[in-house]
Amino acid sequence: MTDWLLGLVPQYGLWLLAATTFFSCLALPFPASILMLTAGGFAAAGDLVLWQAFGAAAAGGIAGDQLGYWAGRGFGATVLSRLRKDAGRDKLLAKADAMMDRRGVIAVFLSRWLVSPLGPYVNLIAGSTRYRWGSFTVSGVAGEAVWAGLYVGAGYVFGGNIAAASNAIGSALGMIGGAGAVLALGYWLFSSTAGQAALRGRDG
Repeated sequence: MTDWLLGLVPQYGLWLLAATTFFSCLALPFPASILMLTAGGFAAAGDLVLWQAFGAAAAGGIAGDQLGYWAGRGFGATVLSRLRKDAGRDKLLAKADAMMDRRGVIAVFLSRWLVSPLGPYVNLIAGSTRYRWGSFTVSGVAGEAVWAGLYVGAGYVFGGNIAAASNAIGSALGMIGGAGAVLALGYWLFSSTAGQAALRGRDG
């Protein structure tokens, strides 16, 4: 399927890119990241316009997010109960639920690009729990812009060399994830220390 879709990029370009990111945000198995890298390569070669490729990828993702949110809002209980019958999806839903519960708007933003496999499930959970649509939309748009910018931009920089671009993005996301974990640990330690100091001060 991936090779077939890649072969359609020169002919259908932006529409194909938008459709692929749209369907991938509904948890359908479309190779959105590879097509974005490829579109960036075509932009580097002059066959596509870079900002248009970025816009198409981001627009498709945003539209998919919105459909997922409103599906969750209108049919959340039914959709989620069916998805939970599959063990793999049930695990993803549990992770998405925990992430939304702890981080809210940050969860929406990060699940667009840093932990993108959770994105479609975060959309459903946000809708089913009646999470604020405005906050969801703003953080979702920002996250999709980062996602499209990373992959289309990498494809452009590496001239369509998908393997090199994928390795570069993988390394960058790994570094970002590691830095985030260190910051979160530091914040937790600081909060715990400050809380204990406050308790000792009151006891004293």
